[in-house]
Amino acid sequence: MTTSTPTSFAAPTRQPRFNLSPELRFAVLMTGLTLLGLLVGAAGQYLIGNPFVMWGGYLVAYLAGGIPAGREALHSLFVKRKLDVDLLMVVAALGAASIGQAADGAILLFLFSLSNTLQDWAMGRTKHAISALMNLNPAGATVRRGGRERWCELNDIRIGDLLVIKPGERIAADARVTLGHTAVDESPITGESLPIDKAVGAELASGTVNLNGSVEAEVLRPAGDSTLARLVSLMEQAQTAKSRTETVTERWESPYATVVIVLVPLVFALLRYGFSLSVDDSWYRAMTFMVVASPCAVVISTPAVMLSAMAAAARGGVLFKSSAAMDALARINTIAFDKTGTLTQAKMKVARVVADDEAGALALAAGLESHSEHPIAQAVVTAARAQNVSATPVHNAQARPGMGIEATLESGELAWAGNLRLMEREGASLTPVQDAALRELNAEGSSTVIVGVGNRVMAVMGVSDTLRPGIAEAIANLKMAGVEHQVMLTGDKMEVAQAVAGQIGLSEYRAELLPEDKLRVMGELPGPLAMVGDGVNDAPALARADLGIAVASGTDVAIESADVVLMKNDLGKLAGAVKLAKDARRTVILNLAFAFGVILIIAPLAVAGKIPLPLGVVAHEGGTVFVVFMGLRLLRHRL
Repeated sequence: MTTSTPTSFAAPTRQPRFNLSPELRFAVLMTGLTLLGLLVGAAGQYLIGNPFVMWGGYLVAYLAGGIPAGREALHSLFVKRKLDVDLLMVVAALGAASIGQAADGAILLFLFSLSNTLQDWAMGRTKHAISALMNLNPAGATVRRGGRERWCELNDIRIGDLLVIKPGERIAADARVTLGHTAVDESPITGESLPIDKAVGAELASGTVNLNGSVEAEVLRPAGDSTLARLVSLMEQAQTAKSRTETVTERWESPYATVVIVLVPLVFALLRYGFSLSVDDSWYRAMTFMVVASPCAVVISTPAVMLSAMAAAARGGVLFKSSAAMDALARINTIAFDKTGTLTQAKMKVARVVADDEAGALALAAGLESHSEHPIAQAVVTAARAQNVSATPVHNAQARPGMGIEATLESGELAWAGNLRLMEREGASLTPVQDAALRELNAEGSSTVIVGVGNRVMAVMGVSDTLRPGIAEAIANLKMAGVEHQVMLTGDKMEVAQAVAGQIGLSEYRAELLPEDKLRVMGELPGPLAMVGDGVNDAPALARADLGIAVASGTDVAIESADVVLMKNDLGKLAGAVKLAKDARRTVILNLAFAFGVILIIAPLAVAGKIPLPLGVVAHEGGTVFVVFMGLRLLRHRL
């Protein structure tokens, strides 16, 4: 614990979390125009009976919804050599228009455009996550070369340069301290909840923050090979690995589109030449078959359910960034939790004071620690205020880097607060009771503060991170919701991990993990796997997991990397979200079964001429209304 003047720490620049790319803006515009054209056309057809308004509106809908889909269809056809749903949608919409059902085609195009826009929005998060991570890099650093100091851009920093790092600055490259003492916030990289003291010979990681004390450090690796650069690389690899997984839609869309498109001319030929029907009658039935067989209800089955479920979840404080995230949560078998800032509040608190006079000891400690900005010192001061204990006045406070703080009492005696090294420096020793308390606090994972006057130890204090309210109940509820396997992954020490896991009811935990270690451990856990985290160091794991879940109080990097965000930092909502996701998945399966069932029943009857076009349209659109209704009922769900 050391003293320092207040500084403004170099926080990463906050980026808009939902910034739209030009491509996504275009997709949103086309979807909006498709809907507008559909509404205008329907108004012209059914409300005011004006054919000019009707065809003008439908023309806008067909152009806005059909051109992007047609472009993708041609790309798939001529570049990828495969037929897909894009082509089927465009052809089905044109076929509907050819037999007087332009409204049906416009509806089909709008639903398909909406689905593609939502998918594009979800996929665009990868670039935002990488960009947010790169913002942890400072623009440059002060470097001493040849005895002279100069400012260098990040890419100009070389191995062997001496970095001059002042309080509050973010460390620009991996380096080793050659002069000075300080404390460094390593939580962006390791997740360690407490600042780490750094003396000569200690290594500094890029992206971490120098809290107090000016130091000089020799650069060990250039920016391109730094710890932060490796973190970015891990993030990119994790996102790539995740994006290669094929969705159910991708597996069935090409075969289905191929079958329908091939069947339409075959149906026409069979009716015209096999059953000797007229050209008009054969064409009418073939187009009716294609309209009925077009997967309008199938296309909207998943979005109708997922958007309703996502809205219900958002109302409860859980933000799903895509329908794929909702579906993934329904299948999760294992959840891995980061500790600091996720299971805990990343807020230090005095947990225990061992002293003959606890109030007096706390007053003395508060008087000393009020001259320090160290998180442990601030926890002591906060504890004294909470108990209405007035801090003991002290003078001439002096920091002892790597040990603690000293000051003079009004009586002239020297008071001090710090670690065992400072106690030994002052020639003090622990009583058997104090020694036992110190060992017990260390075993519990608490950071300890020894307070003394002269060569006498007055108190031993334990300071620890505070658990999130209701976290033990949240863990228990997740098990009841069907997530049996839960594990804690942390960069903290083993003793801290063991203590926290015991308090919240987790039987499995892994400690002292770097970001790459978390990725390795996650590969060993049974899937499907979700990761819950809040820090920069969690970003690769959040991206690599089948589902990444971030708390809203976390870093921009974690939030951008995650698929789900707990907006109120309440892990108690997670069990409710799991139940909602499972209900949504069951509803999607029911909807798809119904939608395909309608197609399998109505399409053959349309070919046989047993279903006239109006009845076919009613059956087709009735199926769409049914699946939408099934989705909307999820809006009533409460987390």
